[in-house]
Amino acid sequence: MQQHRPDHNRHYRPIDHLLIHADLALRTLFGPPRTTERPNPATGLDETELTEVQRRRIARLMRVNHTGEVCAQALYQGQALTARLPETRERLERSAHEENDHLVWCEKRLEDLGERKSLLNPLWYGGSFAIGALAGLAGDRWSLGFLVETERQVEDHLDGHLAQIPPQDYKTRAILEQMKRDEIRHAQTARLAGGVELPLPIRWAMKLTARLMTRMAYWI
Repeated sequence: MQQHRPDHNRHYRPIDHLLIHADLALRTLFGPPRTTERPNPATGLDETELTEVQRRRIARLMRVNHTGEVCAQALYQGQALTARLPETRERLERSAHEENDHLVWCEKRLEDLGERKSLLNPLWYGGSFAIGALAGLAGDRWSLGFLVETERQVEDHLDGHLAQIPPQDYKTRAILEQMKRDEIRHAQTARLAGGVELPLPIRWAMKLTARLMTRMAYWI
């Protein structure tokens, strides 16, 4: 599958945008996504002996994280599609590129733990893409504010998972800690670029949606 990276000096027709985003969606859901080729934080770390209960628990948590990264890709791509300023679009696409690293790392950890990805990922991708596109239509400052709040909630989510991972599971912990650092940086970048604070009802709606996704991805 050929990789497509938008050239911002070129004028794209609507059909071009459609094909580019279709390619990105297929890569996100079925791989391989375009990454920065940063090394996997778990590379070189010893595998930990886990009980079957621990392995199953960690694997399901990583499935949730993988699904979260699928949703993140869809949100970024939806926002980039409807962004008004080229600078905003480039920031979103740059962050999405880095988030693809997370997608690959989570999938590799799932494979190591003998677990599959969520069967509902195509559903979550479609819904998240639509939400991202709507956020972009609201204006770049609101779209960047949406990104800030998303990353803030992901940071809290990762803290919760880190608290549940056994201390001796160095591989999973290394991945989650690097993901957390990246999320904090992406939120700071979006805030400095002009992202505004979202109204409380929207923030609560985002939390409820994330909670639904988390619970379903854990089991399905």
